[in-house]
Amino acid sequence: MRIRKLSEGTINRIAAGEVVERPASVVKELTENAIDAGATQIDIVFRGGGKSLIRVSDNGSGMGPQDLALALERHATSKLSDDALINIATLGFRGEALPSIASVARMAIITRDEGDAHAVTIEAGRADEVAPASRTRGTDVEVRDLFFATPARIKFLKTDRSETMEAADVVRRLTLAHPAIGFSFTTEERRVIDAPMAETPAARTERIMGRDFMANAVELAHAADDIRIEGYASLPTYARGQGTMQFAFVNGRPVRDKLVAGAIRGAYADVLPPGRFPAVVLHLTCSAERVDVNVHPAKTEVRFRDQQFVRGLIVSAIRRALSTRAVQPDQSIAAETLAAFRPQSGAWRMPDRSVMPGFAEEKQAAFEMNVPPSAATTAFEETEVSSTFPLGVARAQLHGNYIVAQTERGMIMVDQHAAHERIVYERMKAERAGQGVVTQPLLVPQVVELDPGTVSALLSVADVLAAGGLTLEGFGEDAVLVREVPAALSGSNVPAMLRDVADDVQGLGHLDTVDERINHVMATFACHHSVRSGRALRPEEMNALLRQMEQTPNAGECNHGRPTFIELSLADIERLFGRR
Repeated sequence: MRIRKLSEGTINRIAAGEVVERPASVVKELTENAIDAGATQIDIVFRGGGKSLIRVSDNGSGMGPQDLALALERHATSKLSDDALINIATLGFRGEALPSIASVARMAIITRDEGDAHAVTIEAGRADEVAPASRTRGTDVEVRDLFFATPARIKFLKTDRSETMEAADVVRRLTLAHPAIGFSFTTEERRVIDAPMAETPAARTERIMGRDFMANAVELAHAADDIRIEGYASLPTYARGQGTMQFAFVNGRPVRDKLVAGAIRGAYADVLPPGRFPAVVLHLTCSAERVDVNVHPAKTEVRFRDQQFVRGLIVSAIRRALSTRAVQPDQSIAAETLAAFRPQSGAWRMPDRSVMPGFAEEKQAAFEMNVPPSAATTAFEETEVSSTFPLGVARAQLHGNYIVAQTERGMIMVDQHAAHERIVYERMKAERAGQGVVTQPLLVPQVVELDPGTVSALLSVADVLAAGGLTLEGFGEDAVLVREVPAALSGSNVPAMLRDVADDVQGLGHLDTVDERINHVMATFACHHSVRSGRALRPEEMNALLRQMEQTPNAGECNHGRPTFIELSLADIERLFGRR
């Protein structure tokens, strides 16, 4: 077959295959054009899953008749002052967006700049003459019958509901990225998004992410060189099963970038288990020369000039923000859940003490006569509550695992195993960051018999284990020889710990850096050495644990992302008893 040049219409439809992947792509391109035009209000109408109608209206700068005609030509743009493709300060510049959309749909544009309004209609790439029209300043772009010129593409679209949700997500991200601009997104059923212009970043974030997110998030503010990171990151206890609540923006551009996603995952590696995803709103601002936005047709991915520096900056920003809330009682019980603590009328009555299990008659009599408390109870009451101690003073231990502490604000309940697990882990991390993990050589190396598969798995990460303080080597096919253990773990059950580490080896593959893998292994070590559930603690031991928590980073969550303590404020307690 001889080589021939494709027609202009075919070229546009091929370009449409890259730029106009689905109706949401049309919404993205047109809305970004409106933002670049300086609009302060953008209204989107979406019908029939985007196949029947997409209309984007703005009050931006508009176009004159010559620019309107030229905008429909391929590779024509107002967003590049020269031919340099590195310093991109706008959301888009690809000149084939409008002609590509017009090549597969019926499009009508009405626009007005400082002069009169003008309009043009295009059907399957064939444009009519630009004609006078009536409109205030700004632009309306109306797209009907999307993909009518390429019917095969329609078969690959999802249901109308799915396409509408995808388009709404695009607008939601742009709304979150530009709080100064007002946005609305209307479907057949209702107005899905209605955000007024000139909102503060905090108000816009709460509008899109919800009050629950803001109540469980910390603010980000971190800068280095000419890169600044702002936004909000959720507490580990607010994690989700999917990453749908992670929003990242680079110079106002919504991105779904692997480097940014990996940095977020790395920042939470110490406080979230695999398979759990935090909610994050991350705004990264830098000079245009630092980032290349032209690496993906839809510009959803970017490439930074110094990727490791940016990744480290994101990790530091999130970890720094989380650490500032480490010992604050954030895990407060929500007011709407307090009803669950109140007994239902008629559903509970005081039990008959004559048959109360575990109470001898003499103990009942002592209770009724208000006998002075025992020496152990007195030890709890001797320490006064002070604002010096954010986590309060221990008053009791329940069910062999939960420490009840009194604070100035109310009470706190601590999971002793989870709390001590975090303390041991952070101690090992601090040691490694200093002179290295302090190890204890075994006087007699311990031989641990394991199955061959477990031995192979452990030896494959022997260097990572050694960096975490555990030195071992092979001892035949079904055993390993342990020579050193971390000093913080002396007395631990080494065989059980090794089996758990072997089970976690496969999980190391999802971690991006060697540091993250070492930390993951040390978290497993810490879990084994922590105070076990069911162990009775003396009052001084409980208070010592609380004081260590107050000095430990990320003390609000254990290594698996579960809360180490919850708070019930005095106001909540009074509401429970009807005193408020």
